[in-house]
Amino acid sequence: MTENIKRNWTAKDIPSQKDRSVVITGTGGIGYETALEMALAGAEVIMAGRNRDKGEEAISKFNKMNPAGKIRFEKLDLADLTSIEAFGERIRAERKSLDILVNNAAVMTPPHRKVTKDGFELQMGTNYLGHFALTAHLLPLLRRGNKPRVITLSSIAHLSGIINFDDFQSEHNYKPMVTYSQSKLACLMFALELQRRSEAAGWGISSMAAHPGISRTELIPNGAGKNSPAGIARRLLGPILFQPAAHGAWSVLYAGTAEDATGGTYYGPSRMNETRGYPTIAKIAPQAKDVEAASRLWEVSEKLTNVKFI
Repeated sequence: MTENIKRNWTAKDIPSQKDRSVVITGTGGIGYETALEMALAGAEVIMAGRNRDKGEEAISKFNKMNPAGKIRFEKLDLADLTSIEAFGERIRAERKSLDILVNNAAVMTPPHRKVTKDGFELQMGTNYLGHFALTAHLLPLLRRGNKPRVITLSSIAHLSGIINFDDFQSEHNYKPMVTYSQSKLACLMFALELQRRSEAAGWGISSMAAHPGISRTELIPNGAGKNSPAGIARRLLGPILFQPAAHGAWSVLYAGTAEDATGGTYYGPSRMNETRGYPTIAKIAPQAKDVEAASRLWEVSEKLTNVKFI
């Protein structure tokens, strides 16, 4: 990859997003920072999440910083296929097109196996299958977008991930971090496969993946718990080990807005083994490049979520 990324790119380098429309999943952390910068750059932003109180609180914070911004909250539960379908129907009914979709929201390492309303393991269901279904429901709008982009968040955890088709929902052997890594590997494989299918079908969509390194968000406390070993490390060592969420959002924002960003590329922080720093092209694990496995994953995901990309 020879893409030329501007050295030390930050949110200050975001080009005008005037007349562009964005859907971002998640109301805190990386989602919040991404939505904030998109709105400040002039985009019309829909922030989607399952907790209306948290969403409205985020919108209130936005409006105090940028009263002229175009941003609103929409209810969406990625752990519920019915909620995802309803969200898609509402957005399709009100708009003719969509320019950017950021598949950001995530659940990380709950200590005990939990399931979504549709019976999927919670991490696979929320992080991957929910976003897979959401993208399918919004595909008609994205195909009519102006230079449309889909940004799907992965993680450095994908490097150790394995897609276990024989125990896809971790029913027989649930290990929190193993399952999280699988979900984030699936997200990256989806982003790369979506680009291949977009090119083959002429959808005109640029699909990219990004990750925020290790950032100060509530992902660990909300998942593993604030008193878990990871939660305690997050609390006590946060300023040392974790970069600010605003910096973690840079790679996502680069993928979503930079004129030089290209489909089929994975972006992440540039320093300390991709845990922090300015956006650069990130390392993709060999298993994420397995085209045959990606095609199988796509077919399995269509059957589980009952969606088609048309």
